[in-house]
Amino acid sequence: MGIYGQDWASYQSATPDTSGLSFAFVKVTEGLSYINPRWVSQRDHAKVNGLVWGAYHYPHMGNNAQAEADYFLAQVNWRPGDLVVLDWEGYDAANSHVPKSTQRAYKEVWLKNVKSRLPYNPVGMYANLDYWWNVDQDGFYGDFLWIATAGRAAGNPGIQAHWLFHQYGESNGLDLDYCHLRSTAELRAWALSFQHSPPQETDMPQWITGRVEPGAQPTVVLLPHGTAWDTYNRRLHLGMDQITDTPVTGSVRVALHNGTLWHGIETVRVGAGAGTVDVDITGGDLKLSLQTDTAGVAYAIETW
Repeated sequence: MGIYGQDWASYQSATPDTSGLSFAFVKVTEGLSYINPRWVSQRDHAKVNGLVWGAYHYPHMGNNAQAEADYFLAQVNWRPGDLVVLDWEGYDAANSHVPKSTQRAYKEVWLKNVKSRLPYNPVGMYANLDYWWNVDQDGFYGDFLWIATAGRAAGNPGIQAHWLFHQYGESNGLDLDYCHLRSTAELRAWALSFQHSPPQETDMPQWITGRVEPGAQPTVVLLPHGTAWDTYNRRLHLGMDQITDTPVTGSVRVALHNGTLWHGIETVRVGAGAGTVDVDITGGDLKLSLQTDTAGVAYAIETW
């Protein structure tokens, strides 16, 4: 049991029908020059009708990500409980030629820059299955993930990552969305809870969790070089969780990347649900690659 919403852009009415809706996402900006001429009316209409409101930016990923984030942020008088979203996709002429590595770097810079500017608002990411499975490599989506699919039932996007919103279809030119929370009040309380939380270290990655199949090599972005955290001794805490009926132990290949080469490669044995392994991380490392030889385990990593 969940709640429903929509996402609106300039080709929707300034005052869309809000019957049966709990939330609405509104496109505010695109690139460095476009502003949705109806976004203010759409926002005010959503809020006066009791909807939780979110704003999103559509990127031109050949541009500077911080400049685009600043452009987007400058348009809105942000309020507690407003949701903030990067619409991370790029099939149009402005993005299709941009290398996927640049698109991935854009995502990380944009999300971290916006979170540093709005620490008391939830900042998340929209992605469709193609981008989530084939472009993304680190699983980083900020505070929440809004996943888009086609032809799947509301609330069943078909991914294992923890998602909050699901864009599941389209009707009469409107994108249809679902949230797994139970009520508008619960969603609003979640959004407002960020104003009572201390700002998070934007250079610390979130816990990354997900299923690892034999031979898979998920890559996780670690601490950027040159940050305040770089002055501390950093260690990786690696755990594996059992998601099968039979206890298993996995061999995990751990490799660190310094921006140029993979190095420090070692193999560790981790019992699913029965232990963790700590691995030293030397200064300047940026990424971690994990590879297991055992099916039916998930991984969780944390650095400090």
